[in-house]
Amino acid sequence: MSNSPHNFPDSDPDPNKPPSSPPPSKQNMTAASREAQKLKREEQKLRARQQRLFFFRVRNSIYFLVGFLEVLLALRFFLRLSGANPDNLFAKSIYGLSAPFVTPFSTLFISPVQSTDATIGQNIFDVNLLIAMMIYGLLGFLAVWLTTYVYQQVSSPDS
Repeated sequence: MSNSPHNFPDSDPDPNKPPSSPPPSKQNMTAASREAQKLKREEQKLRARQQRLFFFRVRNSIYFLVGFLEVLLALRFFLRLSGANPDNLFAKSIYGLSAPFVTPFSTLFISPVQSTDATIGQNIFDVNLLIAMMIYGLLGFLAVWLTTYVYQQVSSPDS
């Protein structure tokens, strides 16, 4: 090493080598940091949109399932109220599909639930079925409320 006052290397720089770029200025760094912040905001927006879509689908699925169940139970109620023949294919399929949902409420009030020869063709006002419809509607409402509450907690800016 030579004792040059400027502490440069002994050899001259390679003339074929491109000059090194100047160190980044504050202006270049702020532009880069702005781009990074913009990219981060876009990622957050995308994440929030995906979260919103997920909770939207969950909520709509709950509405669909509870709505389908309510229609099924309403059909059963009107078939029993009108005294429909339980041996009819349509009535039998409605009774078969709705039976698992009515069973927990079948003995709440005294009501002929099983079809016997004595109940065929009779109009039956099934209070148990109305209670089941109210309970399932309430459970659906609570599920939607809970989903909305969880979404608000997850998407809050504090987290």
